[in-house]
Order: sequence, then structure tokens, then C-alpha cells
Amino acid sequence: MTKTELIDKVAAESKMAKTEASKVINSVFDNISKALKDGERVILVGFGTFVVSERKERKGRNPKTGEETVVPAAKIPKFRAGKGLKDMVSGVEG
Repeated sequence: MTKTELIDKVAAESKMAKTEASKVINSVFDNISKALKDGERVILVGFGTFVVSERKERKGRNPKTGEETVVPAAKIPKFRAGKGLKDMVSGVEG
């Protein structure tokens, strides 16, 4: 599902205009992104948790040349599915 398809579904199910649904979806994504940027966790009970993980600096290798290089440390976003989402996807009823 694309973002546009999600907006269409939200608009249809909530009986709101697509422009309003688009504002809501964009606001949700923006607020999740801002919270992660500020180092916060975003916990959506029954759905999952968004967290920022720190990846240490490590040695890497250029696959073309074989030359060794240093991959810098980085902060990366991660998502951990919650029990409700896992159960829904696996078909387990709870």
C-alpha cells in the first residue's frame, strides 16, 4: 500500500475529504519523525514501537575494489511490531 492509497482508505472510512485525510496522515508521520529526531520512543499500543538505535562505527569493504573503509557511526530508526499487529498478520485471534 502506498501513502496515497492509505490516504484514500482513511478518507473513505472516516468520511472526510482526501485533503483532510492527507493532512492527518502527514501530521502523524511528521510527529513520529520529530519525536524520533528528539530521541523519544513512539509507542502505539497494540501496533508497535518506533525507536532510534545507535550503530557503532565499523570497518567495511568496497565491493568493487575490495578496499577497506570505515563506515561512520549512525543513528537509525527501527520499528518493533506489537503483539496485536503480530497476531493480526499471523492470523492468530486474541
